[in-house]
Amino acid sequence: MNKISTLLAAAALSMPLLSGAQQPPQAVAVTTSSPGKGSVAEAVQLQGKIKSINKKARSIVVEGATGNAILLIIGEEARNFDQIRVGDLVTLTYVQALALELRKVDNMGIRERVESEQTLRAQPGEKPAGAVERSVRVIANVVAVNPKAQTITLRGPKRTIELAVNDPAQFKEIKVGNQVEALFTEAVAIEVSAAPRR
Repeated sequence: MNKISTLLAAAALSMPLLSGAQQPPQAVAVTTSSPGKGSVAEAVQLQGKIKSINKKARSIVVEGATGNAILLIIGEEARNFDQIRVGDLVTLTYVQALALELRKVDNMGIRERVESEQTLRAQPGEKPAGAVERSVRVIANVVAVNPKAQTITLRGPKRTIELAVNDPAQFKEIKVGNQVEALFTEAVAIEVSAAPRR
């Protein structure tokens, strides 16, 4: 693929590379925090080897590093199915991230929710690959602050939730009437690479 999601790229740079040989699952988590801001991101990467291909059914059997096997049906929207060979490696990367930012305003501003989705596919002639990234951006009002329980209540456009804030320095920053902007993103990428040469 010529393009890859920024999120997937960041996760991939944080993980050991799974290339050249079948590897056990890899995982990484990253958390950051500064006054009025916080984020957490997690990524998991799995790899398996193609054991069999059924071209008529457009299905493959992928065997993981521990010997477990899974049958995958490849839809017509996936390009370059004919490029797949027995022994090729299939790498699946899953990333999810949440970023929160406090907006210090003195009124209950507009609450909103915006959802988006991006998809990428391999170019004709390349090994099959694709990625899907979904994100939800929400702006919510802080309607209650409970210092004893260290919780805040947020009212968004669709629902109201109570959120625990375990960091006392962060909790001191939040007041009723402020807003919180949250961005949740999840992305899945799958890529087939040629079997390693021996």
